Amino acid sequence: MASRIPQFNQQVLYDTTPLPDSIPKVKELGASSAPLMSAAYFIGARCRDYNDDFMQCKNENPGKGEFECLKEGRRVTRCARSVIADINKSCLEEFRKHWTCLEDNNQQLWQCRPAEWKLNKCVFENLGLKKEIPDQPPNVTPVHLRKQMIYAHWPIPRSAEPFVPPTQTGDKAPAAASSSS
Repeated sequence: MASRIPQFNQQVLYDTTPLPDSIPKVKELGASSAPLMSAAYFIGARCRDYNDDFMQCKNENPGKGEFECLKEGRRVTRCARSVIADINKSCLEEFRKHWTCLEDNNQQLWQCRPAEWKLNKCVFENLGLKKEIPDQPPNVTPVHLRKQMIYAHWPIPRSAEPFVPPTQTGDKAPAAASSSS
């Protein structure tokens, strides 16, 4: 039994203090989680240097990194925005199919592999960005290239082939190593 009467404030608090001129202005992405998840590896590929600078700044300023690293954070946002804009210009249909699939399947990537393969191919051919999983062992097939997903609601059709981008040396990589069998 509390003696205090509860009071609720339903007003939203906005900080109207303008940012200093030293912080670059940037428009927010305006995307929900599904499009961001769909484009995450491509954003990581193109914006790696900006992301690394931002994380280094946050590590060097523990507890106050939000304020000290606004400039680096704005650069990350600007870079991510450019990647989303380029994907929308070059691969809008494939991008929309993939993120809609993610949204309809509770963000479970393994439910949307065929749409993901088409998006990966389009983005590589038009923008030159590859989906690479960091620290992937070289002798293991990456999860996004496997034709059989353990937890998927339905099997991947036999006609669907994962997109395997060319290797670093410029040679063509074998198409999922299942075409020879």
